[in-house]
Amino acid sequence: MPFQSVPALVHSEFVRIFREEPRMYRSPARINIIGEHLDYNGGSVLPSAVNLFTWAAVSPRTDPVIDIYLCHDGSRQRIALEDLSKDGSGSVVEYLKGVAWAMHTGGVEPQGCNLVVGGNIPLGGGLSSSASLELVVASALVDRAGAQLEREQLALLCHKAEAEFVGVQCGIMDQYAIALGASGYAMMLDCRSHDFELLLLPDDAKFLVIHSGVSRRLPSGGYNSRRDECAAAVELLQQSIPGLRFLAELDPGQISDNRSRLGETLFRRCRHVVSECQRVREATGAMLEGELELLGSLLNESHSSLRDDYEVSCSELDALVEIARACPGVLGSRMMGGGFGGCTISLVQPAEALETARRIRQEYGRLLGREPWVHVVGPAEPVSEVEDWHEP
Repeated sequence: MPFQSVPALVHSEFVRIFREEPRMYRSPARINIIGEHLDYNGGSVLPSAVNLFTWAAVSPRTDPVIDIYLCHDGSRQRIALEDLSKDGSGSVVEYLKGVAWAMHTGGVEPQGCNLVVGGNIPLGGGLSSSASLELVVASALVDRAGAQLEREQLALLCHKAEAEFVGVQCGIMDQYAIALGASGYAMMLDCRSHDFELLLLPDDAKFLVIHSGVSRRLPSGGYNSRRDECAAAVELLQQSIPGLRFLAELDPGQISDNRSRLGETLFRRCRHVVSECQRVREATGAMLEGELELLGSLLNESHSSLRDDYEVSCSELDALVEIARACPGVLGSRMMGGGFGGCTISLVQPAEALETARRIRQEYGRLLGREPWVHVVGPAEPVSEVEDWHEP
C-alpha cells in the first residue's frame, strides 16, 4: 500500500470496526548499514531508523481482552489477557501476545483495548517489521496501562517478547534502533554494553532497499541455527581462551590458531564475525569522514562474507547485489538482515538513486519474472504517539 495511505487506512478501519476515535501510534523500520549477525555475538552494529512504518490505532476496553484487526490480511483476533500462553506459531498475533506477556512479567499489567495495526514494511524482509510491530504496540499498551517506561526499558521489553516468547534468539539492535534512534542519524551500538552513539548520516548518502521477493520466517529458518553455531564455537574456544564470552572479543589470530579445534564450518562462522567487526569500525570512520566509496566497498565485502563464511544469502539476494553493483552511482551493495531471503541494501549517489531503482526493478524482473519491491529510504523519528497524523 502507498506510504501516504497507511495512517488513513488504519484510522478508517478502526472507526469502521469499533465506532470510536482512537489514539494513533507510529513505529519506523530500520536498516542496518553494516554489522550483520553481530548483535547476538557481542559486536557493534550501525543501524538507522527509516521512513517505512507500522501504525497502530488504539482505544480502551473495560474487559481484559485485546481485540485486534490486522490490515495486511483483514483478520480479526482476540487476546485474552488472563491466558497469555504461547502457541509457537510465530504469527503476527503471537508477537503481540508476547508484548503483553513481557509487560506482565515485567510488572506492568496490560489493559484491555481495541487495536488496529497496519503498515508498509515488507514482512520477512530484514527491515525489522517484527520489532517495529512490537514497539508500536508496546508504546500503546504501556500508555494504556498508565505506566512510565524509559525508552531503553521499552526496547528491552520488546526484545524479551521476541526472544523469550516468540522464540527468535535475536540481539537488541532492532529494538534499540527503533526506540532510541534519531531522524537522520545512524546508531553506533555496542551490543555487549548497550552503549550507543548517534552519528549524523552524510547528506550525499542515499540507501536503496530492494526486496528479493523471498520471505523467511525466522523461528523456523536458519537464524537460530547460526546463533547455536556461534554459541558452540564460544564453548570450544573457551578451552584455549578462558573467560571468552562472545565471538566479537576475538582477533583474527585467535581464530586461525584454533582452526582445527573449531572445524571448517565453525571457523568460517567465526571468521565472518571477526571480519565484520573490523568492517563496522572502518565504516564508522568512513561515515565520519564522508568517505562514501570506502563505505561502499565495505558493504561489498560484508556481502561476500555473509554469502561465503556465514552462508545466509540465497541466489535471489546474490542476483540483486550483482545487478545493483553494475548500475552507475552504486557504491556498494549487500544482503541485509537475518538472511535466507529478504532485502538488499545499496549505497547510491543521490542523483542516481531513482534511475538505479528503475534499472534494478527492470533487470531483476527480467531475470526472475517478477519485479521487486524497491524503496529509496529516508530518515525517520523513533516510535511515538502521533497526534497530528492527518495527511496534507
